[in-house]
Amino acid sequence: MTFPATEDRPRYVVVSGVTGSGKSTVARLLAERLGLPFADGDDFHSPANIAKMSAGTPLDDTDRRPWLESIGRWLHARDTEGTGAVVACSALRRHHRDTLRAACPDALFLHLTADHDVLASRLGGRSGHFMPTSLLDSQLAALEPLEPDEPGTALDATPDPATIVGRAVGLLRRDRGAPGAGRHPDDG
Repeated sequence: MTFPATEDRPRYVVVSGVTGSGKSTVARLLAERLGLPFADGDDFHSPANIAKMSAGTPLDDTDRRPWLESIGRWLHARDTEGTGAVVACSALRRHHRDTLRAACPDALFLHLTADHDVLASRLGGRSGHFMPTSLLDSQLAALEPLEPDEPGTALDATPDPATIVGRAVGLLRRDRGAPGAGRHPDDG
């Protein structure tokens, strides 16, 4: 899977993955590097969703639908403005990604992956976040990796965030034919 070429149109990138994959950090750094607006999907959750997750109860698709639609509206507004955007959003399932693409057809997915032990270790060291470590297994069980027909790619989430961002920028530049953009080991 790769990012399709879009000539000089703005980019709309959804940095996805399970809890602990580093999607918020990577998305924020990628947005800064590309000079694009940034949003964190966590900021779009309703108080009821946050309370449910804080209590250790996984969200179901009924809970997620209004949240995904809200993120989709944000992406659509950036698309209407023509600004490009980067958003961090778990987008665990194909139909979650389809909801976002319905709102912003040019949305590309950068899916961060890591093994369970790495993710659990990161979550164990995190403080001040509503998502408990206990929900990692439910997110991994719900996860549907990007399919070959979906625009985007998976990247290893274990390197430092700056390295991941560099690889993502390289992928974006390569597909636009920018000079100096090369293939990275995570390109598949």
